[in-house]
Amino acid sequence: MDIHVVKPGDSIYSIARQYGVPWQKIVSDNELENPDQLVVGQTIVIVDEYRQHIVRPGETLYLIGLQYQVKVSDIISANPQILDPARLEVGQTIIIPPRTINFGPIEVNGYAFPNINMETLRKTLPHLTYLSIFSYEVNPDGSLREINDTPLIQAARNAGVAPLMVITNIGEDGGFDSDLASTILSNETIQNTLLDNVLRIMEEKNYFGLDIDFEYIYPSDRELYNNFLRKAVNRLRPRGYTVTTALAPKISAVQQGTLYEAHDYPVHGELADHVILMTYEWGYTYSPPMAVAPLNEIRRVLNYAVTVIPRRKILMGIPNYGYNWTLPYQPGTAAETISNTAAVNLALREGAFIQYDQIAQAPFFRYYDENGIQHEVWFEDARSILAKFTLANEFRLGGVSYWTINQYFPQNWLVLESVFDVIKVL
Repeated sequence: MDIHVVKPGDSIYSIARQYGVPWQKIVSDNELENPDQLVVGQTIVIVDEYRQHIVRPGETLYLIGLQYQVKVSDIISANPQILDPARLEVGQTIIIPPRTINFGPIEVNGYAFPNINMETLRKTLPHLTYLSIFSYEVNPDGSLREINDTPLIQAARNAGVAPLMVITNIGEDGGFDSDLASTILSNETIQNTLLDNVLRIMEEKNYFGLDIDFEYIYPSDRELYNNFLRKAVNRLRPRGYTVTTALAPKISAVQQGTLYEAHDYPVHGELADHVILMTYEWGYTYSPPMAVAPLNEIRRVLNYAVTVIPRRKILMGIPNYGYNWTLPYQPGTAAETISNTAAVNLALREGAFIQYDQIAQAPFFRYYDENGIQHEVWFEDARSILAKFTLANEFRLGGVSYWTINQYFPQNWLVLESVFDVIKVL
């Protein structure tokens, strides 16, 4: 796999010639909507296959390896007919193997809303271990607001993907409700009712496990949440269900704030089968313009997390979206959510050049709209995705988790399948 960053004057045809790959394959792999119109700074993923090289006078395996950026040992392995690597014949045909990064096996979770386009889901499922269907919202009495999840569960199981039931403390206003969480966590009768309902639904609908995503819990309810998690594990695990929790991106045990304090990393790491770290939303709807998931900030979270949570249990969060801010930034103004493919298309329409922040490891661009208002857009591309995968591999994590898979991002899955072997548990 190669990631090509478009330069001035590049065309899909010149890129194809450069890598020795048919241009039609590049267009198809990347699902390019405008193959004849590329944006400077745009990434193109080259999924190279075996190529042929005709030896020219004076060439050696070392020089050929440099040309294709492939190890000499890999060329030799792909060409058993080469008996003397030091002596090549002019005109000899040599097979050039694809360049590979092999990080090994990984578990991949994807959050999906019930309204996901089923074709998008179909194309995404082969790349997943788990599908977390978002979400069953908990009522104050322990009942659950039903969702139309049956088509997603069936599609997941048909594709060998394990469906996870997600429960949340999202209130009637659509936001995470601290009071609602406190009502549930402080009453064992309500908790028992809740877990009874969870088990009933999981059995009726053939779920594989439970994902608990309780957020903005009052700090004073920290131990109550830990006790609820213990109760949930004790009820579900003997029935063969897994338990996953979603946690805020903490950088220390004493980090303050309602988002963080009740999320007890050591306890969740001990009890849960998996812990999803929500390593995104540094750049968010009401923040100043910045990367949604800066790599330097993710690293700070992982530096702490791996000291108190088993690495194999950690699924590092990856955002599958970006934001479009208006400038100058004014506190309280909302950015617009944008998909990664839509961001590139917007840069094309506006004639913007895509830049890349080396510290955050994220792409961005600026443009002026028809009203003369300046905008700044941050999103994800193949480079930023590979950087996140490399970080997950560096920390030897169990996997990654996407929020969300509702928008299809072809380059992400090309890079994922090029560097990881996705684990299936069904």
